[in-house]
Amino acid sequence: MLAGVPALRALRGAFPGHELVLAAPAELAPVAAATGAVDRLLPASAPGRAVPRTLHWDGPPPDIAVDLHGDGPPSHRLLSALRPGRLLAFAHPQTPEIEGPEWRAEEHERHRWCRLLTSYGIPADPADLLLPPPREPSPAPGAVVLHPGAGAPSRRWPVDRYAAVATALRERGHRVVVTGGAAEDDLVASLAQRAELPDTDLFTGGLPFSSLSALVAEAHAVISGDTGIAHLAVAHATTSITLFGPVPPSRWGPPATPRHRTLWHPGPAGDPHGHHPDPGLLRITTQEVLAATNTFPTPDTHRADA
Repeated sequence: MLAGVPALRALRGAFPGHELVLAAPAELAPVAAATGAVDRLLPASAPGRAVPRTLHWDGPPPDIAVDLHGDGPPSHRLLSALRPGRLLAFAHPQTPEIEGPEWRAEEHERHRWCRLLTSYGIPADPADLLLPPPREPSPAPGAVVLHPGAGAPSRRWPVDRYAAVATALRERGHRVVVTGGAAEDDLVASLAQRAELPDTDLFTGGLPFSSLSALVAEAHAVISGDTGIAHLAVAHATTSITLFGPVPPSRWGPPATPRHRTLWHPGPAGDPHGHHPDPGLLRITTQEVLAATNTFPTPDTHRADA
């Protein structure tokens, strides 16, 4: 969702008089609202992130439909069924009626959607990705946020290594807090126990987006794997260290600025939805992560290059 913010903003700018409706899972409604580009979210989802069989659209045919999901026929046909005036999408052999640009598998996600729109004459800037400051106060301003979870085990760095990082950062005087998704309380608890963190520094149960956004926006830094909170740190110009594997940062990483560091051991691409930690991810050591934290800005310089 956050990787698509530049494309959504480009559409908002190109069609200011239109209602912009985003078909996406209902739980993304707060994120969509925070972009300032979406007027309404149309709930749409299917198990395993698959393309829904139908959209519950009860309005007239849209003037324009844009496929920001992928390049496959299922999403093409889902939008074509709405009988839009125009359909903007990547080309695919099974939907030859769509004369869009070619799909590039190794392209960075933010650049991919901007290139799609640009090919149709809609200027899009991949750097237009910052979210406005949250209105809600942070529950832990100035803390270093550790997020050991991810959508799949293949992108989860071992919890004992996170704990070692937490211990070292606390010895340097940092407050360290831990977040996790709704189903990751055991992971958060394990890290906290190993690092001897107080209960006040644990955020279990999956914070609501507004609270998580506030926490990240006012954090000293965020350390995580390749998962949503890393994109949220980028969206708020918060210093971040992101641990990559099995997918390289060239496809999902932050902008190339000193504020955001990526750790990655090149090797064969793995399964981002795999059931075991990726071998490349496991090659990242605790010492490497701690060395990367030596570049953390002081409070006086935080966000100076945002």
